[in-house]
Amino acid sequence: MPRTVTVGVDGSPESLAAADWAAREAELWSRPVRLVHAGSWQPFGATAGGGGARAADPEAEAARRRWTQKVLRETAERLTTHRPGLRVSFEQVREVPAPALLEAASRGCPLVLGSRTVESADGHEDVWTVGPVALTVVARARGPVVLVRVGTSPEDERADGAVGPSWAGAWHRDVVLGLDPARAAAGAVAFAFGEAARRRARLKVVHAWRRPPGVGPEQDRALDEEARRALREALAPWRERHPAVRVTARTGFGTVAARLVDEAAEAALLVVGRGGAAGRIGGVTRTVLRHCAVPVAVVPR
Repeated sequence: MPRTVTVGVDGSPESLAAADWAAREAELWSRPVRLVHAGSWQPFGATAGGGGARAADPEAEAARRRWTQKVLRETAERLTTHRPGLRVSFEQVREVPAPALLEAASRGCPLVLGSRTVESADGHEDVWTVGPVALTVVARARGPVVLVRVGTSPEDERADGAVGPSWAGAWHRDVVLGLDPARAAAGAVAFAFGEAARRRARLKVVHAWRRPPGVGPEQDRALDEEARRALREALAPWRERHPAVRVTARTGFGTVAARLVDEAAEAALLVVGRGGAAGRIGGVTRTVLRHCAVPVAVVPR
């Protein structure tokens, strides 16, 4: 259970969308929100190493500090205007952005960051871009990092506004979890079940499989049945811990990232695990961060 919900704030529309989502998350968990502005953080213009504030004359530095405090105060007021019971604190950190945000993500709580949309090269779709600082944080964080899309609002999660299928009695749209039964990431599974339980939402668990070499399409049914069995076994202990969460398993032939983007199109949240060594983001995670239109939580193994 998160102790607090931390959000990186720099005054941009992306960070305001992240702050709004973080406030809703904090309400669900009855936890406070912590707003953090690190260094001279500009998530879409900084270098991956963070880049810190450049040397400046005292007057310019004082003006920057005043601007930062103003952004933090106004963001806090934005969150509490319609949530009088929400506890919000804010902090200006002089440390360079990536290390400061990584430290914020190491406290056993979600770190929420914003992302924005740009038109794809062929102009046929919008894709989401994550700044170099945020990518560094996602790759190295020891706790969950949630990337929220600009234009996202808490009201988008309501089940009564969903276009896709939900289930009777749901308060929110589905939470979608990408899961490979052979490499089940306990952190991601626990996070997804917790989010679904708090939202009173269905948890949709998605697994895509590929044909082994030398196996033809005639074996697809057997392969899918095996995938479903493995998924049931991997989820069994978690279902026992969360009996109130309704779980739906989706398996099928195809590319993992494409299936996740498709299955999460009308969801409230997509949860994926981050495997491998710290400092690297796998291809599936990179693809869903770029193409999934809903908030994406990346949880380290």
